[in-house]
Amino acid sequence: MEGRILGFILWCVFSIMFLGLAAFSWFSKNPVGFWANADVCEVRDVKEYNHALSRLFGIFGIVTIVLGIPLLAGQNSAWVLLSVAGVMIESIIAMAVYTLVIEKKYKK
Repeated sequence: MEGRILGFILWCVFSIMFLGLAAFSWFSKNPVGFWANADVCEVRDVKEYNHALSRLFGIFGIVTIVLGIPLLAGQNSAWVLLSVAGVMIESIIAMAVYTLVIEKKYKK
């Protein structure tokens, strides 16, 4: 198997973990945490909070898969920078959306 295809498959596995987290969040009865090793704030509506977080994780996973497509061009391609920079920007946007929209809307 060529390295570029293997790299894209590993990239997709990473992304699918976020899609799995989205599915877990959707069906969870307890509030799901966004930040690692941090307590979840008290929320007014657990179901709606989890659904909002699930959508965030789902969109993150799908966009990450799309950002991995330049990996198919090969390792020495300049397009790989789009993947790396895209995930960094996507992560910052996800943190901002969680902090400024989701947490503010559902926090008690």
